[in-house]
Amino acid sequence: MMPALPTLDALDTTVHVVLAAHDAPEVSAALPSLRAVLSAQENVREQRYRMPGDRERFVVGRGLARHLLGQALALSPSAVAFALEPHGRPTLASGHRRDLGFTVSHTPGLVAVAISATRELGIDVEDTARVITQDIPNRFFAPDEVRELHAQPPDRQVSVFFDFWTLKEAYIKARGLGLSIPLDQFSFHLDPHQPPVLTLDPRQPDTAAHWQFFLASPTARHRLALAVRGHRVKTQSLRLWWFGVPPA
Repeated sequence: MMPALPTLDALDTTVHVVLAAHDAPEVSAALPSLRAVLSAQENVREQRYRMPGDRERFVVGRGLARHLLGQALALSPSAVAFALEPHGRPTLASGHRRDLGFTVSHTPGLVAVAISATRELGIDVEDTARVITQDIPNRFFAPDEVRELHAQPPDRQVSVFFDFWTLKEAYIKARGLGLSIPLDQFSFHLDPHQPPVLTLDPRQPDTAAHWQFFLASPTARHRLALAVRGHRVKTQSLRLWWFGVPPA
């Protein structure tokens, strides 16, 4: 039996994020229903994952995306058609609404699907229990981010690391260009009392003021970042929903 899905209202002003603990009993029980709406191509892709947990997270993410998009498009979930952009980002096929966007992320213990009336939308979730080696910030962060990270008290550095990491992942996903965007050509500044601030290298053909960013901790061990470019409205709100029972 499928857990209840949220009603997606005000998509032009609201980003809806649906979260699932993929190993929760009610989500595991819904796996056959979620798998049943996947395309033949998605079934093949599922089998490419070697670990059972990775396969389950893929099914939950794509199955939920299909159910949510089907609701927004007034279609059955299996009738939703996807296309791949040049850098690999999945998007709705050309026969569907052109202003509707979605983005999926998963990490051990959590799957997140975001949907809103903008194609330029990116989400990233990370398990903060993962091991961080000392060389990662120098390899993947901009110099200003590295300095800001090292200026933090030792007990704050892990949390700040994951703020930067998820924000950078969400932004490049929202741009749809992946790692073709050099990671040192944009940076974030963090203030606990203000939204994250994006700074762009002059070589980047983008405008920082057009973006809005959200950070959240949906569970005690997970960090979430969302990037959304506003077109018709300047400010969008964020609504978090759980598919099934939230983890204790």
